[in-house]
Amino acid sequence: MEEKLIARLESAVARLESLSTGFGSGGSSGFGEEAASSDPSILAFDDLIRQYFGRVSSAAEKIGGQVLEVTNVVQEAFNVQKELLIKAKQTQKPDLAGLAEFLKPLNEVIIKANALTEGRRSDFFNHLKSAGDSLSALAWIAFTGKDCGMSMPIAHVEESWQMAEFYNNKILVEYKSKDPNHVEWAKAVKELYLPGLRDYVKSHYPLGPVWSATGKPATAPPKAPTPGAPAPPPPPPASLFSSESSQASSSRPKEGMAAVFQEIGSGKPVTAGLRKVTADMKTKNRADRTGVVGAGEKEGRSNSPSFSKAGPPKLELQMGRKWVVENQIGKKQLVIDDCDAKQSVYVFGCKDSVLQIQGKVNNITIDKCTKMGVVFTDVVAACEIVNCNGVEVQCQGSAPTISVDNTGGCQLYLSKESLEASITTAKSSEINVLVPGAEPNGDWGEHALPQQFIHVFKDGHFETTPVSHSGG
Repeated sequence: MEEKLIARLESAVARLESLSTGFGSGGSSGFGEEAASSDPSILAFDDLIRQYFGRVSSAAEKIGGQVLEVTNVVQEAFNVQKELLIKAKQTQKPDLAGLAEFLKPLNEVIIKANALTEGRRSDFFNHLKSAGDSLSALAWIAFTGKDCGMSMPIAHVEESWQMAEFYNNKILVEYKSKDPNHVEWAKAVKELYLPGLRDYVKSHYPLGPVWSATGKPATAPPKAPTPGAPAPPPPPPASLFSSESSQASSSRPKEGMAAVFQEIGSGKPVTAGLRKVTADMKTKNRADRTGVVGAGEKEGRSNSPSFSKAGPPKLELQMGRKWVVENQIGKKQLVIDDCDAKQSVYVFGCKDSVLQIQGKVNNITIDKCTKMGVVFTDVVAACEIVNCNGVEVQCQGSAPTISVDNTGGCQLYLSKESLEASITTAKSSEINVLVPGAEPNGDWGEHALPQQFIHVFKDGHFETTPVSHSGG
């Protein structure tokens, strides 16, 4: 007890000395730059990065590529957070506009991380999404009070990680028996936030960032005009809304919709300016408008190739490891029969088509497809359905994991061997799972997966149950 008391007194003395140093040197802020950097909370943040981020960086260097790139962005975001914490100790609590300007550096790094997930889906998409979504946890620094519309800082960190954990778990499932470096990276990223960042916020900023009462304002005053520079334009004259200006504006001809309403309200007959349509001007009486489509025109339309705007259709094996099926429209006989358990299948941008995968593959991803049907035999890792509309997927063999993300309308047909599959859904609706009946020739049983949930706070935690609808 005495040791803790002595440590607190020493911390208070160090802070008072830094304050006196700041005032003695003519500084206007309560904390000098050097004193703020040596504050116990800032030193603890350095320990957080040193203790937890080292594992993330070490695993990323072994993986390389986009995983290393997004890891460097995460490190940049944590460095920016440290700079903002130091700056907050020298700055007065800002208003809403000042807070937005204060957080601008952090926002720019988060945008940079999210930009890595855009465009064509990468092989490391789950890594990019997990890292990008996790950075929203750093926004706890924007908490300014109970009325700011945010959760408390500790809760905000936990809730933000839940958004990223969906993709983090996909990494653990996919690479569990393939590459331990990816598993290590995923586990290290989680520990960076839980318990790392959460415990740090809990210990030092449970009520949000600490602002300086005597520091400089968050928004700098406008700069004075330099000598010789032209003066800024004067403010609008007071007569802008005077009767003279209104008379002048009313005398000018009105344009756009104002002119239409003025014409309607003028009292003139509405049809006064319309032209008379004679019998020979009507479409049914015109010889050049027969309404019959010529054979040449019809043939030209039917023979046009079914290219999508994204590019030409593809069905090919790339690098001997990845089957790519892209931009197929209206093709009902797509077949992949020469495949093995080390290959993956990526289906992108297809519409109104059917693909059969005859054989065991490692992973299947269906991305941005509409009215697409996929029939496969066995999958080793997972079948993923992302950003799709109205798709049907049938598993004739086994599949340990099926995930549906940001999809509207999905029919999943499971075989008896795949009834124990783990089905994960997120931001999706109208998901139906059909399972075989008890009899060999029995009817399929259809089960709708819930998309609405009830959350009730009970015994110190939230209990979540799906909404059940019953007809009267």
